[in-house]
Amino acid sequence: MNNYELLYIIDNSIEEEAREAVIEKLNNVVTGLNGTIENVDKWGTRKLAYPINYKSEGYYVLVNFQAEATVPAELERIMRITDAVVRYMIIVK
Repeated sequence: MNNYELLYIIDNSIEEEAREAVIEKLNNVVTGLNGTIENVDKWGTRKLAYPINYKSEGYYVLVNFQAEATVPAELERIMRITDAVVRYMIIVK
């Protein structure tokens, strides 16, 4: 099991219920693949460094988790097809 850190930005224009559903969906991907989530830190709405899709703010979420080496690829696949996720980054700690 490796330690990972996932930072992703959710589109700020979606409702809070939909935002929580996206966070829960991504957490379920990790736990569904036998990973363990250590911490979910919701940073909230912050200004983006540069406009993305003509938007200047996003909702930042930081997740620390432990999982097998195949889990980040699956997470990236899911985040790529999820319209609410604007940007993401997964690193090995």
